[in-house]
Amino acid sequence: MKLEKLSRNKKLVLGIIFDLVGMITFIDIIWAPVSGYLMSKMYSGRKGRIAGILSFVEEILPGFDVIPSFTIMWFLTYVFKKDQDKEPIPIKVRSDN
Repeated sequence: MKLEKLSRNKKLVLGIIFDLVGMITFIDIIWAPVSGYLMSKMYSGRKGRIAGILSFVEEILPGFDVIPSFTIMWFLTYVFKKDQDKEPIPIKVRSDN
């Protein structure tokens, strides 16, 4: 499965799950590289590589596990990005006919 091809909703759900795993795990030496790899695969290009490095550093440093890096990256990608880069949000219109 290609993580970068997932829909925005699936990325949000996976991101929250990955953040929770990062918060509850006590084996940061194992989770840190996995977290960095997953982040870089979920978000393509330069921003994914930078986010992967930051995720790795956040997980490897003691006390920083509470930072929800995957969720923050999702918001930076889909909510707080430039208007011309935004994907159109599908709107379902109900017909009362």
